[in-house]
Amino acid sequence: MEKLKTYMEKDAAKQLIRFITCGSIDDGKSTLIGRLLHECRAVYDDQMAAVIRDSRTAGTTGDEPDLALIVDGLLAEREQGITIDVAHRYFSTAKRKFIILDTPGHEQYTRNMATGASNADLAVILIDSLKGISPQTVRHSYIVKLMGIKNAVVCVNKMDAQGYSQAVFDKIAADYAYLAAKIGLSYDIIPVSALKGDNITSKSLNTDWYSGQSLIDILESAEPAPSSEHGLLRLPVQYVLRPDNSFRGFCGRLESGTLSTGDRITVLPSGLSTNVKSLSLGDKPLDRASAPMSVTFTTTEEIDISRGDMAVTDKTSVLFGNSFRANLIWMDTEPLKLNKKYILKGSFGSVGAGIDKIYGRTDISTLESTDAVQLEMNDIADAGIVLDASKPFDTYDKCRITGSFILIDRMTSMTAAAGMITASRSPENVMWHSHSVDRERRIMLKGHRPAIIWLTGLSGSGKSTIANALDQRLNSLGVHTYLLDGDNIRHGLCKDLGFSAAHRDENIRRVGETAKLFADAGMIAIAAFISPFCAGRDSIRGGMPEGEFIEVFVDAPIEVCEERDPKNMYKKARRGEIKDFTGINSPYEAPQSPEIHIRTDKMSVGEAVDTILSHLRLKNII
Repeated sequence: MEKLKTYMEKDAAKQLIRFITCGSIDDGKSTLIGRLLHECRAVYDDQMAAVIRDSRTAGTTGDEPDLALIVDGLLAEREQGITIDVAHRYFSTAKRKFIILDTPGHEQYTRNMATGASNADLAVILIDSLKGISPQTVRHSYIVKLMGIKNAVVCVNKMDAQGYSQAVFDKIAADYAYLAAKIGLSYDIIPVSALKGDNITSKSLNTDWYSGQSLIDILESAEPAPSSEHGLLRLPVQYVLRPDNSFRGFCGRLESGTLSTGDRITVLPSGLSTNVKSLSLGDKPLDRASAPMSVTFTTTEEIDISRGDMAVTDKTSVLFGNSFRANLIWMDTEPLKLNKKYILKGSFGSVGAGIDKIYGRTDISTLESTDAVQLEMNDIADAGIVLDASKPFDTYDKCRITGSFILIDRMTSMTAAAGMITASRSPENVMWHSHSVDRERRIMLKGHRPAIIWLTGLSGSGKSTIANALDQRLNSLGVHTYLLDGDNIRHGLCKDLGFSAAHRDENIRRVGETAKLFADAGMIAIAAFISPFCAGRDSIRGGMPEGEFIEVFVDAPIEVCEERDPKNMYKKARRGEIKDFTGINSPYEAPQSPEIHIRTDKMSVGEAVDTILSHLRLKNII
């Protein structure tokens, strides 16, 4: 019994290292982990017997046990021979305890890899010696660096298939050295064969030209990530515990630093300060707690503390504001759209947020920053985030938890992106200044209410014709208007934009912002644009006071639109001469609940204008 107790105490004292394995599809990640677990005696006899049995039907190694099956637990993984889920495996050696996060190599599952990397101390990056460095190798190495992992072990796998050639290894090592220098990643590189076991848990005679350590030797000696216990206090409140009227405690996990009874803390965002009266871990009282312990604390003064607040000891050490820059990894199949509203979830809880600027998208082939107005799945970018309310946060390199967040799509509830905060934008924020002559005074001078009348519909539906006639009628009534027309705008404000989906979104965003300025001046802005996507129109509506955005669906069958086409655009699109033409080879999302629906195949221009004017009078705009 004493021996068991001694063993348990010794095992508990071992340092824990979390490491991620990543690389391209079929690089051999699962086989390497299976080999590592098998040789470190972390696979039970019955598990090994099951692997031997399953190798006959799902294996890829002939008569030999397929050690990848130890890790590839999902049926879909075994059928396809790929890793899909993030698999967690545990093992220990005489020196350390390890948690392995086996992440997918397929580009489709890059988001799973990023999730795994966010919890890792070290990365093991595999390269297939038969293929060399691939785009996924570059992407994964870059994400490893973004996620704050300081060290990596690069395993050049399948050296047995290359006859253990030193020349092959040296070529890949030189290529990776160039990549790592551009990224700024520190690493060790090893020639291995996960299938045969070379250089996994011991040095191999097949690579007698290699003078470095085996994989397990490097893992056992690698420097772990710095302990969060030594940082400044960061304690996000996750729950207010109130079992009865006699007790009110605040629960949360220390993400950084220490907390003791008697400490003076400040609670953000309120900025109120108090002292810690008591600390407990479950029902056990504590005098002191350190990261990453989950505790309950009470305070000497009754101040308002809620879920999502953060307790700190030095409020000057934490950033506070409603805007910051962040590295984004876009995870959604739905592209990012500037100024679209998302839910941002961080250590401070959930808050509405939008991306107002993309400073640059990383081109994985060159690692250079390129201009972008939209992000697709797996894109990585430096972006500007604006929150609906000011919150406390840190940069990611200072504290991972309080410096990271996810974006959630409001409509689908899908995780759209993972983000790592790089800087506050408060020093460079453009502040909104209130002027002495405000909106209401300008409206009084005009004698009518402002509005944006947004005419949307297919090309040839009659938007521009109706908009022009409406502008004339309103002008004759003494109403101050300005007409924004699609073709005219592209001569100046949007002359730099093309007709791709991303450029169309940016075109509508710019026009919307211009129309809002006219409305702020007390005028009625009339905009006639195809504006095919609901999100773009809804974004403009969201920036206007209730009732001042009037969506007019100018509706006509596509056959009628084609008959009216003076430029023969539809014919050219059908012949394939014009790409991304709305209604032919690009979709049009019709408004679901427009304020006004006009059928121009059944209504004259005059009747359409009268319908709009009637609505304006009904809403007391004119």
